[in-house]
Amino acid sequence: MSRGRVHMPRCAIGGVEATVAETAHAFPRHSHDRFGVGVIVSGGHRSASGRGLVEARANDAIMVNPGEVHDGSPLDERGRAWRMLYFEPSMLVTAASELTGAAAREIELTQPVAHDPLLKRLFERLFAVAVEAPIMSDDLAREEALLELFGHVVRVHATRPTRSWSADALGPIARAKARIDDDPSSPLTLADLAADSGMSRFQLLRGFAHEMGLPPHAYRMQRRVVLARQWIARGATLADAAAAAGFADQSHMTRAFVRLLGVTPANYAAALR
Repeated sequence: MSRGRVHMPRCAIGGVEATVAETAHAFPRHSHDRFGVGVIVSGGHRSASGRGLVEARANDAIMVNPGEVHDGSPLDERGRAWRMLYFEPSMLVTAASELTGAAAREIELTQPVAHDPLLKRLFERLFAVAVEAPIMSDDLAREEALLELFGHVVRVHATRPTRSWSADALGPIARAKARIDDDPSSPLTLADLAADSGMSRFQLLRGFAHEMGLPPHAYRMQRRVVLARQWIARGATLADAAAAAGFADQSHMTRAFVRLLGVTPANYAAALR
């Protein structure tokens, strides 16, 4: 099996991105800026996050929250195959509000892995009408499939989070995170972040990795990939997106994309066109 056969096909629903993968590639610790719901098609997958070590096998559903740091590797050399849909956070939060009749500022998916045959069927239906055969389907069919998936996820696999990741809760680490978030392209140093946070460089490095699940450099690289994706979505050339996001050049951006997402910037751009 190829070590890096990951592809982003076009999705007919705004705010939703699709990934199709069949690979033995091991992904380093990273997070997504969207909710992810998918299904393991074949093989087995192992992932570690703040919720512990989990394993998923064929026909299992897999889920991830925005900002949830995790890694991913195959259970053996044969690799694994999966399909995934990533949703803008506001889409799932809005669906939760409609379903419950109560305002929901945020929700959290409770299980990274679930053996749920109904969720698998609902996912496959949505993937079929939005990704595999979008021309054969109309907006009504896609909307119905999307809301049926959201409804099941909210009822069975989601809750309102009890913890807060506000600046007040995290204190100095939140200030360091906010500075990176405000301008990921900036050539910051540990000394810069430590000075803003009132900590030593060593305290900042240890505290940031503990609170965020990633050291500052890895977190900034991830935010640069997100920023580059935003520029590409607006129609920027790959070279311009790389420069705007703070990468040394386009090849530097490509390496970061492949390492974290498994796809090239060119594939990502093609999925949006």
